[in-house]
Amino acid sequence: MTATDRSLELITTAAQAAADKLAHDVIAYDVSDVLSITDAFLLASAPNDRQVKSIVDEIEERLQKELGVKPVRREGDREARWVLLDYVDIVVHVQHSEERVFYALERLWKDCPEIELPADATATRGKANEHAKLQAEEDAADFGELR
Repeated sequence: MTATDRSLELITTAAQAAADKLAHDVIAYDVSDVLSITDAFLLASAPNDRQVKSIVDEIEERLQKELGVKPVRREGDREARWVLLDYVDIVVHVQHSEERVFYALERLWKDCPEIELPADATATRGKANEHAKLQAEEDAADFGELR
């Protein structure tokens, strides 16, 4: 079995919304062959809690406005470290970058086919590493000034 056209439409719209809010490392997997509860997972991350919330809000708003769907469940809002949006056909995971590295969902689902995403979403790949490198350089510079 493969993800339905409707699931692919939801994933594409959600991925574009995440990219528009500067999400990092947006990727989607077709999990329909290994899970009976959903067709696809979308993963995205951000370097801080506020941006996680912004990405989640944009995905939710865009799917409601453009495709007329609301999540049946939304979890993780309070801490905004890992927010899950369950749309039945798809599940969206937006994680703080630290949670993304720790839980490594890509490793768990690596055997599932990757879903092709819009160019803007694909362009987000590697952004978390770029951000971490820049942050480390800034921290090193700040540390040098303190000495």
